Amino acid sequence: MMLRYALKTVRARKAGFLGAFLALMCAGALITACGTLLETGLRGAVRTERYGAAPVVVSADQNVHRTTVKQKKGKTKVKHKAKPIAERAWLPEGIGRTLAGTPGVARVVPELTFMAEPLTPNGTGGRAAFGHAWESAVLTPYRLVAGTAPAAVTDVVVDRHLAERVGLEPGDRLAVQSTQSPRSYRVSGIAAPAAAVRHQTSLFFSDAEARRLAARPGQVTAFGVIPDAGTDPGRLRDAVATALRGTGAQVGAGDARGPVEFLDAAAARTKLVSMGGAMGGTSLLVAVLVVVGTFALSVQQRHRELATLRAVAATSGQIRRLLGREALIVGAAAGTAGALVGLPLGSWLHGRFVALGAVPATLEHTVGVFPPLAALAATLSGAWAAARIASRRVARIRPAEALAEARTERTRPAWGRLLAGLLLLAGGVVLVALLSVLRSEPASTPVTFLAVVVLSGSVALLGPVLVKAAALLLAGPLRLTGPGGRLATANLRGNAARMASVVTPLTLLIGMTCTVLFVQPTLGDAARAQVRESVRADWVVASRGPGVPSEAARQLRTHHTVVTEVVRTTVRVGLDKYAAQGVSPAGLARTWDPDVTAGSLRGLTERTVAVSELAADQLHLKPGSTLKLTLGDGTPATLTVAAVYTRGLGFGDLTFAHDLLVHHVDNPLSASLLVSTDRTQTQLSTTLREFPGLEILSPATADSLQAQRLRANAEVNFLAMGLVLAFTAIAVVNTLAMSVSERVREFALLRLAGATRRQVLRMLRTEALAVLLLAGALGSAVALAVLTSFSIGMTGEAAPAVVPLVYATVVAVAGLLTLVGTALPGRVALRVRAVTVATAKE
Repeated sequence: MMLRYALKTVRARKAGFLGAFLALMCAGALITACGTLLETGLRGAVRTERYGAAPVVVSADQNVHRTTVKQKKGKTKVKHKAKPIAERAWLPEGIGRTLAGTPGVARVVPELTFMAEPLTPNGTGGRAAFGHAWESAVLTPYRLVAGTAPAAVTDVVVDRHLAERVGLEPGDRLAVQSTQSPRSYRVSGIAAPAAAVRHQTSLFFSDAEARRLAARPGQVTAFGVIPDAGTDPGRLRDAVATALRGTGAQVGAGDARGPVEFLDAAAARTKLVSMGGAMGGTSLLVAVLVVVGTFALSVQQRHRELATLRAVAATSGQIRRLLGREALIVGAAAGTAGALVGLPLGSWLHGRFVALGAVPATLEHTVGVFPPLAALAATLSGAWAAARIASRRVARIRPAEALAEARTERTRPAWGRLLAGLLLLAGGVVLVALLSVLRSEPASTPVTFLAVVVLSGSVALLGPVLVKAAALLLAGPLRLTGPGGRLATANLRGNAARMASVVTPLTLLIGMTCTVLFVQPTLGDAARAQVRESVRADWVVASRGPGVPSEAARQLRTHHTVVTEVVRTTVRVGLDKYAAQGVSPAGLARTWDPDVTAGSLRGLTERTVAVSELAADQLHLKPGSTLKLTLGDGTPATLTVAAVYTRGLGFGDLTFAHDLLVHHVDNPLSASLLVSTDRTQTQLSTTLREFPGLEILSPATADSLQAQRLRANAEVNFLAMGLVLAFTAIAVVNTLAMSVSERVREFALLRLAGATRRQVLRMLRTEALAVLLLAGALGSAVALAVLTSFSIGMTGEAAPAVVPLVYATVVAVAGLLTLVGTALPGRVALRVRAVTVATAKE
């Protein structure tokens, strides 16, 4: 019976349920979109291209592992965790002999993959470029369509895509920047793949030259295993895995070959899982906050109707069931529509991440049934819970009290609501305090946005009290604006709950937007400040290409010129990831001062490491301590701590000797050279004229370029949270429209009492400005508290990077949304004749 009544109510009050429908639909779309990203990270396929002709590929393990064994109540619990390493791990060449003796193997092809960037004006069209030995061309297979195979060390075979793009023919010269100095090669041939290769450009060198450029004697990237005729690939994989048991080598077949080829796609899985989970979690919390507020306003608008039902013998349980079923009907429709909208939204979001370089195109966007079903379940449960919370008061009190409260808003505070609000406020304060001690970005970022949502939730619960307090403070200034101001003051005092429902999404919008916009600049500005304070060099050599060759540094060095080569990577200490750099120790004090607080950088060798204060605190290190870690390519190392320094944000938490780190990275070229010299910029440029793409920059110019790169990286975060902000903005307008639309009778009575349309609209604008002022103060306070705590934790200083113009723009946009969301519904409500509205049935 209640379901039939609920259906009739929804059909009769379509306009009344429109606001709740829009809020739930946007929530469903957002959750679906984030769910598709999460599913792509978990199940997204990485298709192979280079290894299309090799059914089985053997590679090194690209993870570090940790196994813990715990004894509890007589039971043994074994937990195994694995984390990816930053660089490519290599295999011993001797494994090829084991593979060759495995039954069913016809041929074992060793693969070498290394950086090889063709230096052409047209580039590669956005494709990554890699060098290989010609003997591994069979793994795709690539076949010559012109010219001959590379025979000399100065020969190269290019793929057809590059040849057509640049206009190369056999006999032409091609400059290539590989792992060493740039070198000119003769194009001996052009090769075409048997199947489409869309995401990379391949350059094939002679076997001897490929081994020189790979610079990994006795090691290979992978082995491609080609079976005997008639051998089943599945059985071959099992046979190879059995033969290699205990070696640590990984055996891949089918789609498992793709991650071996595209390491960035495999690493992007983890990023997408983290990003999708963080976005989805934040979206869900924001959706709950918005939807509960929307349903509370919807139920408040029906207070008279529900009170009448109580007066004609409807029980509390019947009222709750009625509202719950109405919510489920609206939630089902909104969740279905939101899921349908969220699927293309997720696809668009994935495409934008690919365009910004946050996710490689090789990781295919995957869409299953889980994200839409999860969104539908979330909207149904959210709608039902919101209806139960919103109906708690009207369903619990006596019928006579319900009729009385339907006329005027309750004046006494709801002590349960106040207590819940204070508890939530205390939780927000705890999160803000926690932020001040978190020293890593992965740990602090989710807490940052969670703190904003929790504090905004406390504003939602304490809203009526805050609105009444604001009305007292603003009473004097509002009265000076005339009759409209006095009416606005009366409305703020008498309808605090209704006004609070508008304050909440506005507070969330301003607080969340300021946090999203200023959290990355806070960290970036602190890092840049440390770089400016630390760099003592006169000049910085940077590259427009993959990096600066060591030969360039060698040519610059003289008796009076100190050159520090800087190479960057990421290492693992246990399973924890740390940014690291390798620097040339000789003359380091003339080019770099990281503010050493213990030990000395003079002791930096291939057997020692310098650590930042952050890493020293986390790992309990001091000079002389032993540090066990895993280098970027998976090589374990045990080093002695030589020094502890303060300025780690702009450089990395671990600093190694250049010659140690350079042999364990995929790109051994330096990210930059720090040069201390009395020579001029022109003289340095003349020395480096044979190295294309290098620039001689002042430290100030290099700092400006770094700021541009940081802004580009911040675009990913802006995009990730932009949808949440857009949802919140829609909720602001939606809530405002609902709040104004229910006041048609009130406006009619004011006009019958002598107020003009202009006076009523002025009253609405005054109310909107008062609400905006309160929400702006609360949202700004939330953002400032969170950003200040974040800054203390990450930089050690209470210095959030707030740009006044950007902040003013945020408040102005919030004000525009408030005025539009108030004025347009108000004008529509005032179009109907006052007498018609006043004499109509409620």
